Amino acid sequence: MKKITILLFLLNSMLSFSQKVESYKLTKEEIAQRELNGISDFPIYRAFEYSDKGGVTNLVLTENQKNISKKDTLNTKIQAICVMNDHGGFLEKWRINDLLEDYEPKETTIWFWTKYCNTKDLDGDGYVDPVIVYGSKTEYGEIRRVKIITVYKNKKYVIRAVECDLDYCRSFKKDANWNSLPQKIKTHIDQLVVKLRKEQNLLLKDG
Repeated sequence: MKKITILLFLLNSMLSFSQKVESYKLTKEEIAQRELNGISDFPIYRAFEYSDKGGVTNLVLTENQKNISKKDTLNTKIQAICVMNDHGGFLEKWRINDLLEDYEPKETTIWFWTKYCNTKDLDGDGYVDPVIVYGSKTEYGEIRRVKIITVYKNKKYVIRAVECDLDYCRSFKKDANWNSLPQKIKTHIDQLVVKLRKEQNLLLKDG
């Protein structure tokens, strides 16, 4: 019995080792090959493909590019869609939608902050735990809102922040279910928040 248990343990270890998590950014050509352009009403800004224990998955970040000028591309709506290829079609796992909100000062654009997004296995369980970061800017070019959305086992865990010079209009809130995330994921997000504060000169705190 002991030998069988050891063999099963070794077999499980080998299977776990073979399930290597891989992720990379798709080129325009690869996006076209996978026919991903049709899954959203908006143009694709960035697309990723990753493989884990759940199979091969595509994460598509789209922005509606409402106003395009030489200096800037302004978006009023964004959408992130996570899909798996299913017999020639797409099986949607989850999606994120957001748009400009009626704040003062007025928001003029919302966009994905791809340098802070990732598609990694953060807790080492063999499944990717996507992190989506996006923000909005005001008519004065200042960052107004920041959202950090972590997807764990296809469930979203969100941090919502509003930047403001005055205490009463500033906020930083984590979802009520935040503490149910594995500690490794929470640690990663805490470090990401510190990085955002440092690199983007953000407060990311309550009033």
